[in-house]
Amino acid sequence: MTKWGHASPPTLLPTTQRADLIVINKSERTLTLMRKGVQLASYHVSLGKKANAGPKQREGDKKTPEGHYFIDSRNSHSRFSLSLHISYPNKKDIKAAKEAGYPPGENIMIHGLPNGWEWLSPLLQRIDWTAGCIAVTNTEMREIWSQVPTGTPVDIEP
Repeated sequence: MTKWGHASPPTLLPTTQRADLIVINKSERTLTLMRKGVQLASYHVSLGKKANAGPKQREGDKKTPEGHYFIDSRNSHSRFSLSLHISYPNKKDIKAAKEAGYPPGENIMIHGLPNGWEWLSPLLQRIDWTAGCIAVTNTEMREIWSQVPTGTPVDIEP
């Protein structure tokens, strides 16, 4: 028996149809998949509860990071449908957090909605509700999953 949110993940599309860059614009609340400078798709996103308060600085601050990262792993058994782990913190984030005397945090992901809560999609897509992650609907997450391999660069803009 399959658990909610744990159906088989979609397979990756052929290389020529995959994104080579993810651009997340926090102020516009968009995630855009790019290939060779051309937009493949764009999605509305929900961010960390305090995303408007600037970039993530420390563990537990509920902010979404800003900077240059990459997808470093994929989780097909996530509590949030599917998830793509972002390589936060990078060296710059670690240095800034260390200088401030705080741990930088971790586990920033692009993910779907909480398993079993898909019915709340219309509400959850209107508010920032994550602990710092980037959230889309489960249907959108399956589309993104099929176009984004491990190693894809991620630019998170203010």
